[in-house]
Amino acid sequence: MATRRAVAPIEDVPDETTYLFTLRETESGEEREAILVRADGELHAWLNYCQHYTHIKIDKGSGAEMRGEELICENHGAYFESESGFCTFGPCEGAYLNEIEIAVENGTVFLSDEDYEFVREGAIEGDGTDLESKSNYKF
Repeated sequence: MATRRAVAPIEDVPDETTYLFTLRETESGEEREAILVRADGELHAWLNYCQHYTHIKIDKGSGAEMRGEELICENHGAYFESESGFCTFGPCEGAYLNEIEIAVENGTVFLSDEDYEFVREGAIEGDGTDLESKSNYKF
């Protein structure tokens, strides 16, 4: 069983965007990004990758764009429900974001997903997999 690690105090998770953090897959050792988001008074965690092209990040480092409680992929215009990860509009409509299991106790968010280990707050260091522009074509 993986050791639970604190991700962030609840008050560090913004109300109108996302909180970005880095994970490591326990089997492969590969680092991945994840986001925390508030919806209906609860916190949810998702891997930070659109389901249309999975190298595209939803939170590019300054918080994800949102419309109400829907996360927006700026590259494709896809909308994902914050509480379920379900894509309601866009090229990956009907797909789901990949959920990360968390627990909230005593004002702190903990990673409880045995497939991942918490690494740090923020993006993967030196990661250049996302496109620099907001279109799907690098100029």
